[in-house]
Formats: sequence, structure tokens, C-alpha cells
Amino acid sequence: MRLFDPHIPFRPESPVRVGPSDPGAALKNAIGLCLSGGGYRAMLFHLGALWRLNEAGFLGKLDRISSVSGGSITAGVLALHWKNLDIRPDRPAPGFTAVVEEIRKLASRTIDIGSLLEGVFGPGTVSQKIQKAYDEMLFHGATLQDLPDEPPRFVINATNVQSTVLWRFSKPYMRDWRVGEVRHPKVPLAAAVAASSAFPPVLSPAELDLHKYGCVFEPNTGDDLQTEPYISKAILTDGGVYDNLGLETVWKDYRTVLVSDAGEHVEAEESPHRDWARHSFRILNIIDNQVRSLRKRQVIAAFERSERDGTYWGIRTDIANYEVDKALPCPFEKTMILARIPTRLKALPDSEQMRLINWGYAVCDAAMRKHVDPALGPPADFPYSAEGVG
Repeated sequence: MRLFDPHIPFRPESPVRVGPSDPGAALKNAIGLCLSGGGYRAMLFHLGALWRLNEAGFLGKLDRISSVSGGSITAGVLALHWKNLDIRPDRPAPGFTAVVEEIRKLASRTIDIGSLLEGVFGPGTVSQKIQKAYDEMLFHGATLQDLPDEPPRFVINATNVQSTVLWRFSKPYMRDWRVGEVRHPKVPLAAAVAASSAFPPVLSPAELDLHKYGCVFEPNTGDDLQTEPYISKAILTDGGVYDNLGLETVWKDYRTVLVSDAGEHVEAEESPHRDWARHSFRILNIIDNQVRSLRKRQVIAAFERSERDGTYWGIRTDIANYEVDKALPCPFEKTMILARIPTRLKALPDSEQMRLINWGYAVCDAAMRKHVDPALGPPADFPYSAEGVG
């Protein structure tokens, strides 16, 4: 008995499925970076990781940056600033602080509760309110066509609730392998990021009116759903529902894979709720947690088997496990406090912002020096030295 879609080949120990439209060529000898979901917690953690990658001269070596949810906020800001950062291989970009300032500005503002209330009691949907907030704070009318020319290609991932598969936003195309492909989409960058970060139940779904943005699907690019109503309106939710590591669009193509994981973990509860609504929510979270854990284990196992080069670092990682010289001081009990910050788009105090950035910076450094570039020298200090990780 097959328990998965018979149209999709599946290797038992692979962390991703290979669809019928995915390339079958050899892996590219290039680097792809994956940024997970996790609300503002992930947004800031990944910002710290990117800070360290920039200092180490690795931003200019990236060929693809794939993101979901909170990771897509960070990726979207980086993408919009990319042209002005003067990023080159083996050299830090001098203008990276502009990205830091933009993301920290958003992290100081709560947008989920206000958007929820406006979506419930006012015109428009919750997701439209989130999109408006992103556009006002970060993207200022930019579309996917304002993303940089490659490399790298930025891929912002959402989940198509209709087709049940990944929906990819990028500059050259927007696609769902079942519905098809739109070339050079003029969808607002804020709409793509809002869809990618529409985590259920409160911020989901994000409805994308495809005719509004002049989206025309290339004929015969969809597998089985290139028909109405799929080609007129896309009902999307958080990219993490399908793949919370943002791994799918990198793993299939790249020899070297860097994974930054700030995903949530379901904590134990002595007395879980028994009413049907909250109990169902708890059960769904447990299922989601297990799927995420399985994908993470498969990624690490593939690294250990040398099927891919690269490394994984996570917000729940014990930095001591990397056993690198002069790792920045990150006591596990302190970093676990940061890992438990809720998955929200809720304003965080400056101290928590700086500690999350510091933690992403430090654990990325340890992972890179251990598994990717042992010759890389240790950093002198945290970006925010007075804060550490708590």
C-alpha cells in the first residue's frame, strides 16, 4: 500500500520529494541557503546568521536563497537591498547595516493582532492587512521584478491550499508544479512575503487574485490543475506548512546546502486542553512538529552520509556540540530561552532583538567553521557585545 502521492517519486531517506517537473540533472556545484519559518523570532535569528555569512564573505557565494514564513521577511529585505550592498565573493558587504536597521524597525512593531482585528471587523482580510504593513514598513511598492538579477535567485515559498503543494515566488517565474508557471510575475513583494508568512490559523489564508496582477500561465506547464479556478485565484498559506526549513527548492539542485532553522518546538503539557477546538489545535501542532523533526533528521543524516556538503544550525542547537575553537559564549540554558519566544509578529524589546541576532550569528559561525570552512577565523565578538545571548 502506498501512503503518498503516486505521481511523486520518493526516496525513503530523502528530506524532499522530487516532482515530475523537477530537473533530473546533476547537482550544481554551488551553494544554496535555506531560511526557516518562525515569525519575528526566525526573522531576527536569520538576520544574525546572515550577518556572520556576510562577514565571512559567503553572501557573495550564494547561488540561491530559499525561505519560508519569518525567514521570508528577512530574505525579502535582503533581496530588495541586494543591488545597493555591493556584495562580492570573499568580501563583506559594507552596506549590510541597512538590512539590519530595516528588519529591527519591523521587529519593534506588532502587526499580527492589529491586522487580525482589522480583518475581522473591517473591510479586507487579515492577510491583506499584513501585506499592507509589510509594504508600508519594508517594501514600498516593490514587486518580484525588483528582486536582483541572479545570482543569487531568491525563492519565497508558500503552500497552495488548493493543490496541496509548494507555491514558489521568484523573479524569473512563479510556479506550482500542478497548476503551472507564470513568467516574470509582477506580484508585489509584500504579497509574496505575506503569503509565505500566513501561519495558520489566525493569519491564513492569503488569497492571491492572479488576474489583478496580470498573471498568465504558460500553456502546458502544469501537471494536472492548469484549469479554472486554480489559474484565477490562489488560496495560499504559510510556506512552513509544506516545508518549514525552506529546503525543497535548494536540496534538489545544490551540492552545498546551508540550513538555518529557527522553527518552533511543541513543548510538553501536563494537562492539555480537552475541548475539541483547542485539543484539535494541539494535535495538529504535534503532527506538524513530528514532520519538521523528521525532515531535520533526514537532512543531518544526508550530511553525515556525504550526500550533500554544507551544514545545519538551529535555534535549539547546543553550540558546544560543534566543538570549535573560540566559539562565542552561548550557554544552552540561555539560548533555549530565546528558542521559546512565541511564533508571532509581535514587537520584541531591544534586548531580545539583539540577543536573537547574536545567537544566530554565533551558532552560524560555529557551524560554518566546523563543517564548511575550517580555515575561517573566529569572530572577535557578538554584533551586540553588551547583550550576548542573555
